Amino acid sequence: MRLILASASPRRLDLLARIGVVPDAVLPADIDESVPADELPRVHALRLAQEKAAAVAAEQSDALVLAADTVVAVGRRILPKVEDEATLRSCMKLLSGRRHRVMTGVALAAPGVPVRSRLVETAIVMKRLSAEEIAYYASHGEWRGKAGGYALQGYGEVYVRHIAGSYSNVVGLPLAETRVMLKAAGYPLA
Repeated sequence: MRLILASASPRRLDLLARIGVVPDAVLPADIDESVPADELPRVHALRLAQEKAAAVAAEQSDALVLAADTVVAVGRRILPKVEDEATLRSCMKLLSGRRHRVMTGVALAAPGVPVRSRLVETAIVMKRLSAEEIAYYASHGEWRGKAGGYALQGYGEVYVRHIAGSYSNVVGLPLAETRVMLKAAGYPLA
């Protein structure tokens, strides 16, 4: 059976390769990713993953479709995917010295069955950041397009004091849970 990754994230492709999975195609889902005012982070991440899987599966009904959405949250507040330096600085100031959560919803659509999904949550504590550290991180540019504005797999890792949970979840795809979902759907894995 063909496997389609419904994501444009190169990090998700890299993570899948770590468990020996190479999708037959990459077809990012075109859905509205805005956050309704009353939607909680866990619900948001899971809903978007399910919608992405369903949208691509509607066009590729003979394939397995894997989708994910990663959210960085401080309390009930969902941080944006950062595209500019002002937003980055705002996010880094908010995360500085605080505990936050990274949640990834993973959804798998298979022919003839309802979309299956899981939510994985990782807790992170970031060190207190000086203005100089934030400016230095801003100069790297790796934050662009990242939820919450930092890349744990990049230079952003030096600012993390504690992580409790799945490292791959924070990068964008919880591998243990994804592997179980793929195997349960009949995808050939060792």
